[in-house]
Amino acid sequence: MSLVRLNIKGISYSQTQNGAYALILSEVDGERKLPIVIGAFEAQSIAIALEKEIKPPRPLTHDLFKNFADRFDITVKQVIIHKLVDGVFYSSLICERDKIEEIIDARTSDAIALALRFDAPIFTYKNILDKAGIFLKGDETSATPEKQQEEIISEEVLPDDISMKSDSTDYKKLSLDELKTLLSQAVNNEDYEKAARIRDEISKRK
Repeated sequence: MSLVRLNIKGISYSQTQNGAYALILSEVDGERKLPIVIGAFEAQSIAIALEKEIKPPRPLTHDLFKNFADRFDITVKQVIIHKLVDGVFYSSLICERDKIEEIIDARTSDAIALALRFDAPIFTYKNILDKAGIFLKGDETSATPEKQQEEIISEEVLPDDISMKSDSTDYKKLSLDELKTLLSQAVNNEDYEKAARIRDEISKRK
């Protein structure tokens, strides 16, 4: 079976599942998207890995795994989403140590959080993308039959952006210095969703 490479398209808070997030993976050489529902902790961990300038004061679980692997010369070479059963995606970490390759089972959200930290590519099999891939609204290609799923996901996702749960603060009204202070406070308080939103606003002004 042929492998298809995926990139992270975006993350957003799920309006349909309380406490969950929608992670959208995008086909590199195509238009299809692969939506995956993940938990809040994993969403935060992925968002932090994408936001390179946010540095947690203490290592998160996936950072700890990366530090542990680095200490023992273990490398994650790639992640493969290899199975879809009853709406659940199954993934594998392809790891290497001393030129010996090992395959480790992992939840897809954890696997992607680690792939980002190891700069490892993410793949899935073509038959999985054929089965679960969708076209979001705005794509030029006509949609797949999963129309209802398409509408739900397209409402949740802001393409090429990390959109976390909204709060009442209007960051646009704050000065750059105030934003930097709030960013530092959010990171120190380990409020990484808030930190990601503040970082987005700072980035817009550069």
